[in-house]
Order: sequence, then structure tokens, then C-alpha cells
Amino acid sequence: MEAKDKIELVHRYVAAFGTADASVIEDIYAENSTLEDPAGAEPIVGRDNIVEFYKVAFSVGVNLTLTGNPRCAGNYVAFPFTVKTPDMGFEAIDVFEFNDEGKIISMKAFWGEDNMIS
Repeated sequence: MEAKDKIELVHRYVAAFGTADASVIEDIYAENSTLEDPAGAEPIVGRDNIVEFYKVAFSVGVNLTLTGNPRCAGNYVAFPFTVKTPDMGFEAIDVFEFNDEGKIISMKAFWGEDNMIS
């Protein structure tokens, strides 16, 4: 997977939050993928469970804004962004790992209490 493809996928992912489009999430994750949000939390396993996680986020009005350029290395892309809901916000960095088919097999979100913003 080329860097440009990874970066395009990041932009597609961020845009999905603006439209609450769960079909994008279903399309970009591999069937047996894992998600840790935040990193170190109990992993959510399997695309169907991950899609449900995002549907909840969409239902509470989560919106993402990139705050820097995605960085690519090997089968990974990392990108900084802000998360905003009607009630709170925080700064985060997500790291996606891709399989040979260009699907996300692992997502880890790096953020914590010190990253909260108003």
C-alpha cells in the first residue's frame, strides 16, 4: 500500500465522522481487526463490533479535525487530530496498521486525561 493510499484513507476516515457514515468504517477495516481506544484499553475485536463502536460515536456527535499531516512508515500510518463532541474535546493520535489488501487490521488511539481541551 502506497503512502498516498494510506493518507487518502485517513482523510476518508475523518470525513466519515462529519457524515456519520458507518459504511466507510465497514469498508476500511478487515474482518478480524482490533481497535484500542485509548491504547491499552480492552481491544474491540472484529469488524462488526468495531462498526458498532463507531455508530455510538456518531450518535453522540463526535467530530474529528486533523491537526497535522499523516505520517507513514511500513504498513502503518499515524495522524494527529482533535476530537470534539457537544460536551468535551481532546487531542489524539491514531495509528492504523494495514494488511496486504489495504484494510486496517489494528487501530490504536493515543490520548489520555492530559489531552483534554475545551
